[in-house]
Parts: sequence; C-alpha cells; structure tokens
Amino acid sequence: MLLGDGWTMRCTRCILRLLGRTYELQTGPVTKASVLHQPQLQVLRHLHGSTSRAKGQEPRPAKFVGNEDKSKDSSLVAHDDLFERVAKDAKTKATFNKVIEVFNKKDIRRRGHVEFIYAALKKMPEFGVERDLAVYNKLLDVFPKEVFVPRNFIQRMFNHYPRQQECGVQLLEQMENYGVMPNVETKVLLVQIFGEKGHPVRKYQRIMYWFPKFKHVNPFPVPHQLPEDPVDLARFSLTRIANDLDAKVTVYQVPCTDVTESGSEVTLPHIVGVQSPSQMELLAKHNPNRPVFVEGPFPLWLRKTCVYYYVLRADPTPPEEKVEEPYDPERSLQYPLQLDLDLDRDFGDEESFDVEDLDEGPVFAMCMTNQGDQATLNQWVSGLQRDNPVLGRVPTLFRLDAGPRELQGAEADYSESSRREEPPPGDGAGAGAGAGAGAKATEEEEPRRSHGMKQ
Repeated sequence: MLLGDGWTMRCTRCILRLLGRTYELQTGPVTKASVLHQPQLQVLRHLHGSTSRAKGQEPRPAKFVGNEDKSKDSSLVAHDDLFERVAKDAKTKATFNKVIEVFNKKDIRRRGHVEFIYAALKKMPEFGVERDLAVYNKLLDVFPKEVFVPRNFIQRMFNHYPRQQECGVQLLEQMENYGVMPNVETKVLLVQIFGEKGHPVRKYQRIMYWFPKFKHVNPFPVPHQLPEDPVDLARFSLTRIANDLDAKVTVYQVPCTDVTESGSEVTLPHIVGVQSPSQMELLAKHNPNRPVFVEGPFPLWLRKTCVYYYVLRADPTPPEEKVEEPYDPERSLQYPLQLDLDLDRDFGDEESFDVEDLDEGPVFAMCMTNQGDQATLNQWVSGLQRDNPVLGRVPTLFRLDAGPRELQGAEADYSESSRREEPPPGDGAGAGAGAGAGAKATEEEEPRRSHGMKQ
C-alpha cells in the first residue's frame, strides 16, 4: 500500500509539472503573482488544526451544508409529510404502494427505514390497508436483507440489532391486532432479514400456532364489512341482540322522503323491530293496570360502528302477583331445568343458600331507529299492537335519554349561547357579575332539559 501511494503521488507531481510547462508555452512564464491571481493554478492544501482548545469553550459540532435537510428527511415527521405529498388526491392502496416504491428508490442503502416503517404502520388505517397482507409483506421488504442476521451465538444471545428487531415485532403485532394471518412469503422475508432465531421469527411462529386455534372460537362472529344499508344493519344488530332463532324481525318503516301539504320535504326515519314468541306470550299475560316503558337509547358496538336500540319493558312483577307455573319436563330435552335429588345430608351441611337474585323485569320487544323521538317510537308501539292487542289497554310511558345527535346539538347550542353571553371587556367587577349570572342561568336550564327529555 505504501509503494502504491508513493507512485500515485509521483504521478500527480509529474502531471502538475506538465500542465505548468504547457501553460508557460501558451501564456509565458508562470510567476508567483500570476499564480496568486489565477486560482486554477493553485494546488489544494490540507489545513491542520490544533487539538488543544481554550478553557471554558464548549465543543461545537460541525455543520455541513444540506445536513439539516438530510436529518429532517430521516425523521418520522418527514415520512408523514411524504405520505401526505404523494397521496394528495386520494388515499388508496395504490398510492400507499407508490410511497413505498418512492422510498425504496430514494436510497439503495435504505437509510431511515425504521422510521419509515413506523410512519407507514401509523398511516395504514387512513389508507384502508390495515387488513391487507400484501401491503405488510411489502413493508417487510423495505428492510435490508442479510444485514441483521446474527453470525454467531454471541450476537444471537445479546439481541443483535435490537432497534430493527423491535420494529419487525411491532409490524407483526399490528397484523395480530387486525387479525391478519401471515403466509409463507412473510416467513421467507423474516428469515432473510433477521435469521431463523430472531425475535420477529419467534413472533411469527407464535402467531401461526395460536391463530388457527382461535380463528373460529367465537360463536357469534361479526363480519369485517358491515352492511351499509341502515335497515340491513339494524336487522343484523337486532338478530344478534335477540339471540333467539324464533325471533321475528319486522320493518315498520323504510327511510324515505315525503312531501308535506305545505310543499316542504320531510325525511322519514327507518323503524326496525324484533320480538320473539316468548316475549309475545309474556306481554299477553301482563297486567293491563301496570304500565310498560319505552327506554333508550342503549349503545351497541359492532367493531368500530356504534348503533343504538330501544326496548319495551315493564317493572318486575311484585312477589304477591307471581304465579309459579308447573314444571314441564319436555320443555328442554338437552339439559334438565329442575333437579330433585334425595341425598343424605350431614349435620354440618347447610340447606339454605345465599344467592343474590336481581329481577330487572321482562323485556317485551326491541327496535332500532335513527331518530329516537317520541313520535317515531309511537309508530313502533302502534305497529306492535297488530300482534299484541293488549298494548291498546296498557298505558305506555317514555323514558328517553338524550341520543348522540341530541347531545351534539345541545353542546352546539350551549357553546353558541355562551359566546353570545360573554361580557364585553371591561373592569373585573362587571366581568365577575356577568359570569355569575351566566352560571346561574345554566344551572336553571340544566334541570329543565333533563325533565323535558323524560316524558
């Protein structure tokens, strides 16, 4: 290496001498003054700085031109901006794959790939690809291959490249949270990136062991794609709540637009109800002197969608009015409903059992509607009277709480009224008096609203 370096230096000197002689033949002899005024003839020199520094002077890191831009591009915020710039028009799977291709072509060494993968995992729900296995495999392909594979047992024991392995495990955990099962391509990519003994490969093995066991363990599965039609969604939700194969779902009103006599358009809400034969039997035996109640709304979550339903129920039957029906042994052939065991008891056995039995009252029917006011629910009760004539003789009371739309409207009205009632900027005494009056008015309006909702 020394001989090669010396030979290179001698060749460089010879070339400089030849250039100097050629320049002399063309422009004349080269003097010291001409060299100073002509920078192309000057030879670059290395500058050496002293290692000692003044006392009390803190070391300053060197700043290079364009270094700030490079550090910004490698940050998580810069990758978020990359997703926003590429997907300006629409956030789809094609634009998401385009962002990954742009990053792969940007640098062959894949600098900042960990930050990019974290940003991509964060943006996947916005692009609607959080359940796409092909996109997860494409994100795994962003990792450099055969770089993070441990070469010996010591590297394997001390968690070789922990930051990259943690990123791979985080990607697999997001797949697990969304119920995405890896395939053979995922395993091949993980082995190429982290080796057969890496933590991401171990995570893959655990997923492949447990996912098939729990795939069909839920007896009431919810589909990933819920019905978009509100009537179909209400029918599916009520069937799930009723949990009775004999329950009958009835559509009392389909959402439509009607024109009134004055010429204005009115949108009619949908009304869907469910009732089983056992509920009809309980309602037929109900005492007409005791009222029934319409209560709600109660929330029901189906994955990320929340729907609301209403119930028609009654108070618990008093103990003096309860009538015990005789036991029918053929009511359930799968398991007995009553056991009469004549067993020998010891002196220490207790014959009394302390069981807390809470009777909440019977539920006669349920319904769903997107407009839970008293007029809409009256139409539902009127529809129930066709199959349940006893409702014409039973008083019906409404115990309605504020639904989601009513709460949003109340909050908007309250914020607007508070803005209007803000006192003008002035002295502190006037502002305090105005705030006290506003607080009193709010306290007086709150009970009025609560009483008005329960009719």
